[in-house]
Amino acid sequence: MYNNPWMYPYPYQSNNYPANFSNYHHYTRQPYHWNVNDNGASYREKDYGRKPFVININEAAKQNNTYRTAIWTGNHLQVTLMSLNVGEDIGLEIHPNIDQFLRIEQGQGVVQMGKSKDHLNFVQNVYDDFAIMIPAGTWHNVTNTGNIPMKLYSIYAPPQHPAGTVHVTKAQALAAER
Repeated sequence: MYNNPWMYPYPYQSNNYPANFSNYHHYTRQPYHWNVNDNGASYREKDYGRKPFVININEAAKQNNTYRTAIWTGNHLQVTLMSLNVGEDIGLEIHPNIDQFLRIEQGQGVVQMGKSKDHLNFVQNVYDDFAIMIPAGTWHNVTNTGNIPMKLYSIYAPPQHPAGTVHVTKAQALAAER
């Protein structure tokens, strides 16, 4: 058996950082006030892509209040945070050459998928901690059916949006896509 130095708690551990990351200040789990970094700048103002980056994605997703914010864009992958208001949907869309992964961190809704936009034969209720895999070339939509904002994150492979994309509202996202 090998020696794992992170097996036991670090003696100077704070409540905001787990024991196994305490020595790596810049790569630690982000505290619950994740949207303000050490310099006072908002994480929403920066895409950390193409650099090593670690974040508590659950807390980041729950605290995000924008419709869409790209937090990491690489050459082959992109991570975005999303927030859907009560009754709001992502909007029926298709990515011909992009696989997509969605994970719901808060809320509930319904996901619809199909090979044509007029025949969405896959319908599934989704809740906290559900993951949704969307193959390239599949029409899809996610609608918030709950009574609180739905918080989720999306992983696109390859990236779908320009690095640094921030759409505060769905209307901004639709305008940017035109």
